Amino acid sequence: MNRRTALKLVGLSSLAAVSGGSAYAMLSKPANPYYSGPPSDHFDGQRFFSPGRANFRDKSSLDLLRWQFGGGKEAWPSAFPSPHADKPPARVEAGLRVTLVGHATYLIQTGGLNIVIDPVWSDRASPVSFAGPRRVNAPGIALVDLPKIDAVLLTHNHYDHMDVASISQLAKAFAPRIIVPLGNDAILRAADPDLAPRLSAHDWGDAVALSDRVQVTVEPTLHWSARGLGDRFMALWANFVIDGPAGRIYACGDTGYDEASIFPAMRAKYGGFRLALLPIGAYEPRWFMKEQHMNPEEATKVFAELGAEAAIGHHWGTFNLTNEGVERPREALAVAVSEAKLDPKLFPAYLAGQVWEG
Repeated sequence: MNRRTALKLVGLSSLAAVSGGSAYAMLSKPANPYYSGPPSDHFDGQRFFSPGRANFRDKSSLDLLRWQFGGGKEAWPSAFPSPHADKPPARVEAGLRVTLVGHATYLIQTGGLNIVIDPVWSDRASPVSFAGPRRVNAPGIALVDLPKIDAVLLTHNHYDHMDVASISQLAKAFAPRIIVPLGNDAILRAADPDLAPRLSAHDWGDAVALSDRVQVTVEPTLHWSARGLGDRFMALWANFVIDGPAGRIYACGDTGYDEASIFPAMRAKYGGFRLALLPIGAYEPRWFMKEQHMNPEEATKVFAELGAEAAIGHHWGTFNLTNEGVERPREALAVAVSEAKLDPKLFPAYLAGQVWEG
């Protein structure tokens, strides 16, 4: 692939990660290259869809141009410093320790296990190393400082959540289990055949025992998927519920929000959560982003609907993906939490490297 072609692809991929796949709207519908199975309430035999959104499709190419050339995009600094976490303990047997590595990447330590969610240690959220959204702060934990990783959870296949280079590095260093929603195993096997023995693909509702003390359940989210040209909606996306001896965690990589949403059902199913990991960034302009990325005000509603005791706001301050400035999600979350009359300590916006313990 020459440099011009690669730049074109990374431009399409970067836009697709936040646009609902608009860059692909003109392409014909190929067969699903990742997954085949019977139709269900979220799979039509070719493509996946979110609850109540079977007709959700792309914005038009004109919409995409309107966003890209419509102005209103705030400049980001070239660097946005964040704290660097102390080297984490080898294990946490009692209690719960959660470190935001950056963007949507977490290290969760509970029940004697070390779990990484959506690992992105690369400099760019991109299919190539020389173009695409570049991080403005270093990962809160360096790869070399990680404890032995037992499991990796992947929410979906967008480049700011599925970074093959990071996953391959973790696999070589620690040989963890890699839990992914349906179809994403095919993407990872094709990119790195050595990952195949580690991979386990699951549908919504599937429960996976990581040990006799910790279980992970794959649950719905209001989002979509695309990795390259012509594959939108062809691999499943998910949230995870992590059940351990120190409490239950709701881990969300990306989601939209609507009033008849999935979150009250999660509270009814699980009875509330010790901690919720909720995205609060990449939400402007609202007319374009609302169906796939909730804003801080909506995240505050989700916090209440889940019945969570505490939450961490992530998916902001690392990669410049949309129109809002680097500080806007944290500022907007503080306003939303205040208006909801919540203790601000219960739902802060974390920087890379910050640690929650309980």
